[in-house]
This record gives sequence, C-alpha cells and structure tokens, in this order.
Amino acid sequence: MIYNLVSFVGFGVLMLLAWGLSAQRRAVRLRTVLGGVAIQLVFGVLVFVVPWVSRGFLLLSDLVVKVLDAAKAGNAFCFGPLAAGPGAEGSIGFILVFQGLTLIVFFAALMELLYNVGVMPFILKCFSRLFSRMMDTSGAESLCVSSNIFVGIEAATTIRPYIERMTASELCTILTAGMATIASSMLAFYVFTLRATFPNIAAHLMSASLLSAPAAIVMSKLLFPEQGQPETLGLHVDPHYDKDRNFLEAMLYGANSGGRLVLGVVVMLLALLGMVELVNIALGVISTGLANIFGIQYELTLQGILSYVFYPFTLLIGVPPADAFTVAGLLGERAVLTEIPAYQHLNELLAAGAFHHPRSPVIASYALCGFTHVASIAIFVGGISALAPSQTKNLTRVAFRAFLAATLACLMTAAVAGMFYGRACILFQ
Repeated sequence: MIYNLVSFVGFGVLMLLAWGLSAQRRAVRLRTVLGGVAIQLVFGVLVFVVPWVSRGFLLLSDLVVKVLDAAKAGNAFCFGPLAAGPGAEGSIGFILVFQGLTLIVFFAALMELLYNVGVMPFILKCFSRLFSRMMDTSGAESLCVSSNIFVGIEAATTIRPYIERMTASELCTILTAGMATIASSMLAFYVFTLRATFPNIAAHLMSASLLSAPAAIVMSKLLFPEQGQPETLGLHVDPHYDKDRNFLEAMLYGANSGGRLVLGVVVMLLALLGMVELVNIALGVISTGLANIFGIQYELTLQGILSYVFYPFTLLIGVPPADAFTVAGLLGERAVLTEIPAYQHLNELLAAGAFHHPRSPVIASYALCGFTHVASIAIFVGGISALAPSQTKNLTRVAFRAFLAATLACLMTAAVAGMFYGRACILFQ
C-alpha cells in the first residue's frame, strides 16, 4: 500500500516538474490541468476499481488475442516456417519481421474497415468532445489526441484542414499525443511479444493508451501553455478522412498503409540500432581509457547512462527500490532504441523471474507504452510537416518540448497504474 501512496505523490510531482519547466508558467490554465487530472482519475477508477469495467477490458484483451491468432493465418501461408514462433512445430527461432511486425499489416487493415463502417469516427467524436469540454482545448487538437488513442502518425490526417492555422501550443499538443500513445497496430505486436509471460497484457496496454491521451494534454499545456486564440476553440470538429467505396478497397488501403509502416519500422531499427551501437563503441573506448587511467571498471553505454537519468523517476512512480534500476534501464533503452527492444527485454526479464515485486513489470508496461524515443521526433515532425509545410518552423521549435511532455505523460500514466495497483483488481491477478 505504501507504494500506491508513492505513486500518488509522484503523480503530483511530475506535474509540478512540468510546471517548473514551463515556457510561460503564468499562462497555464488551471481548468485544463484539473480537467485532465479528473479524466485520468475517473478512467483509473473505472478500469481498475469498478469490477464490470475491469471484466470488460479482460474481454477486450481476450478478443485481441483471438484476433492475433487469426492474423497468424496470413503469416503462416506467406512465410511458412519463418512465421512459426519458438516452441511451434517447424520453428527455426524468433524472427521479428516475420512473426511480429507483419501482424501490423492485418491490424492496419482491420482499423481501416472500422473507419469505413463508421465505428471509429463515432468513438473519436465522443472522446474529442469529452476532452474539449473538460479541459477547454480546441476541437481540432482534442480530435487529434482522441485519434492517437487508436492510430499513430495517421491521426494528424483527421485534422488536416486545420493544421496550417494551428497555434504553437496546439502543435505541441498533437506532437505530444503522438509520442505519448501507441497505435493499435503496434499494440498488437506488443501483445504478441508479452502474451506468454504477462497475463492480460492487452488490457493493460489498452488502458495505458487511454490514460495517456489526457496525460499528454496536461503535460503539453503545462510545458507549453496556450497563449494564442485557437481557431476551433469551443467548436466540435468532425474527423477528416476519405471514406473508401467498399470493404475491399478499405481493406486494401489499410493493408498497404500497414505494409509501409512495417517497412518504416524495419528501416528505422536498422539505422537506429546501428547508430546507437556506434555510439556505444565510442563510449566503450572512453570507459577503457578511464579504466586504464583511474582503475575504474565500468562499461559505458548510452542506455546505461540514461538509466541513471530515469532512476529517480522510476522511484517516483512507485516502483520498489529493488526493481527501480531494472525498470529505469528499460526506459533508457526505449528512449534511444524505441519501445520494441524495450518490450522484448521486458519479456525476457519476466521469463527469467528478474523482478522482485509483481507491481514492477505492470508499472513498466505502462511507462513504456508510447512512441517516446528520439526517432519519433523526426517521424512526427516530418509527417505533420508534410501535411502543413508552412508549420515546419513552429513544429521544430516545439518538438523537443513535446518530447519531454510525452515522456512525462507516459510516466504519469504509469503513476496512475501504480496508484490503483492491488490484487483486488482482476486486471492485476
């Protein structure tokens, strides 16, 4: 119970830190912050305390797992033994591209079908109006944040007609929301990665993405408060999207989008992991020199350095000290290597029984649930700039502040999970 209290205190301290680093502290709107906090706490109570809502998330979790199993049919047909995971007949071991990333194509097609039949636009409008009314945010940024609960960079296309005229604070918010949440297609991959070692992981990742949306608005508006007059303030904005003519066209469009995403992820991992390894080789030379001069034996790595940066934050969000450095290492890994290797490493740690307390991997799964890594800055700034070239300067100006806000938002979401952690909740059993 003491760690739940620590998470509660950490929840407030994270907001104080963001306010202290604000571009204009006096411009922060109390209604926005309190409204966002209220939404997160109500979501937390509903998901973790109200039994029938928790059971609903478990049913959704089971549904996601069944859909994942269905998605494997395409993998098995196209790639044969390459698609067989470890332990399956004919498996040659784990291959990320053929067993994990290809699931993105199926889920992208499924999401496009849900858009086509009107399910997703209806859900987005509901969340958008909730955020606008509770937090006094503009209709356009509220809609984009709502879209980010379910999709990635594509969320910006739902507000394409408004981006050119958005304020710098609105741009910071949509960047923050993009980096603080995950797309449903990537959620499917993380569920695939952790399902064997982390029961109910799909339910936790869905609740994490839900909680991170209002958290992203809170942190963005604390770090870069609104000082202009948004065009869509007080207005309800409908999603802008091109409705496909039929189911087949929608499925093909979604599948092609998913295929491009898979290629983008692979290319990014190839380049980024290589660059990080190059930096680590240079740090290794430095650590060898220090060892020779001062007799200090320590292997320097970029992830290792960042793990010390995140260590106090892991304590702050309620991770027990015995596991704090392990979780901090995962966060440092996510910051430079993306969340894909970080979740894979979390799976390995769970399989090895490396955690001392059961709350630690739960909080870690929430803290990692976001595109909050260095590469995402280029992805989101580049993607949104392509939609609104005139905003490129403003986007680059707020990008790193948005990255900081997204990082704090993910930690804030983890703190909410830590606050409500307890064996009484069926999600934690």
